[in-house]
Amino acid sequence: MRLRYIELFHAVLSTGSLTGAASLLNVSQPAASKALQQAESHLGFPLFSRVRGRLQPTPQALLMRHQIDKLMRDLYDLRRLAVNITRPESHPLRVTCTPALAQVLVPDVIARLGEIYPETIVELFTQHSAVMCESLMLREADIGLTLQDINHHGLVQQPLCRGNIKVVAPPGWWPARELDRPLPIKALAGQPMIGITVQDALGAMLQNHLTKVDPAPVTRVWVQTYQLACSLVARGGGLALVDPFTAQCSREPVQKRPLKLEMDVVLYVVYRPDSPLSGVQTRFLEYVAEMAQKMLANTA
Repeated sequence: MRLRYIELFHAVLSTGSLTGAASLLNVSQPAASKALQQAESHLGFPLFSRVRGRLQPTPQALLMRHQIDKLMRDLYDLRRLAVNITRPESHPLRVTCTPALAQVLVPDVIARLGEIYPETIVELFTQHSAVMCESLMLREADIGLTLQDINHHGLVQQPLCRGNIKVVAPPGWWPARELDRPLPIKALAGQPMIGITVQDALGAMLQNHLTKVDPAPVTRVWVQTYQLACSLVARGGGLALVDPFTAQCSREPVQKRPLKLEMDVVLYVVYRPDSPLSGVQTRFLEYVAEMAQKMLANTA
């Protein structure tokens, strides 16, 4: 099946008409109609039938739909990759990072970098780790910053610094004199907690440690982000375990204590092995490591 037939098939599925498909593909309606006839003749069965003025896919077409959608996604990714490969070597500093890092760490690093490289253009994206890998592989970004052990076969991953898990609590939960003392994980036994449903290595390890606490913490609310957990904690929802950057950047009036647990939170840089770091990128990462270490020292 030729590529132009696949594109037309997908366009008709998306718009429900030949006129809409022709407009989407920037061809004339007669040309789209002729191409559809050719595709059906090539395949040996009809792809669409007209129902109340709209083209509806036939049972045979529906069997093909999943694979056609997959091909179109792959084609879109290929075009994105081709565009980024042809970008000039003087492209901007393109960084993708998690939302918490974008709020509390990266802006200060970019400001400091601008003092040394005032002409550098910076593009900053906020993405979760799975999407971050895709952006790096498609060359939409050059550097990724994450707290997850990505372990992607096509990317280089290096640790920049390490910190500790924090326990956040509603205002007044602990006496002020105890805030600098690490909280043993057994102290969470039977306590009300906000659960984190994120499916990543950090979330999985935390959940594994909590399953060993007896009696188990009482969790009635589950959320997908550490930032949302802090917001619920501030409103009396219970305790939560969060990474040190989220604890630092949270604007909620929560109390924070280090968790007494042999488990580090690692800040990683991720990049493609076929793209050696430029001088600007290397300086950027030096600033990230330096400022992150200072920040974590302040939260210790």
